[in-house]
Amino acid sequence: MAAVQGIDWLIMLVTGVLLAVWLYRRFYVWLHEPPAGRIYLLGEGGELAPDDEHIRFLEEAGYEVMSGKHRVPIMIGLDGQPLRSRLFIDYVVEKDGKTYLVKTARERMPMDWTGSGVRDRLFMYALLIPSAAGILFIDSKEKSIRTITFIIGEPHGGDNA
Repeated sequence: MAAVQGIDWLIMLVTGVLLAVWLYRRFYVWLHEPPAGRIYLLGEGGELAPDDEHIRFLEEAGYEVMSGKHRVPIMIGLDGQPLRSRLFIDYVVEKDGKTYLVKTARERMPMDWTGSGVRDRLFMYALLIPSAAGILFIDSKEKSIRTITFIIGEPHGGDNA
């Protein structure tokens, strides 16, 4: 009878240790995950047009276009008054297992290629979808693709902003 009680205690001890390890790991993961409310999950996006020059250009450069235009609604409170706005992501592409958000060049909105210009125009996308490897800024007329990544908190030599 004493041997049976010893086995019972051993099983309870092993079960308790496994439960404690599992609880510790769940707490550790929860503690180090970014808050889910701050991460926007993209839906399916717009339809891809087969004759789209931007899609052809991206595919020629080796990117797989995953989805078309995404409209991200934004509610803004201004002195208690609601305002509505939105952000647009032109495409979501993948290359070498990495996902990129794509913004296309527009004649009416030329890009300022300074640190502050790039930050003001594109940084919000990096914050909105932090799982993306970067943002591609494409100009299919000039046949250029620029890859933009943001590293927050890194020391730097100069201040461009």
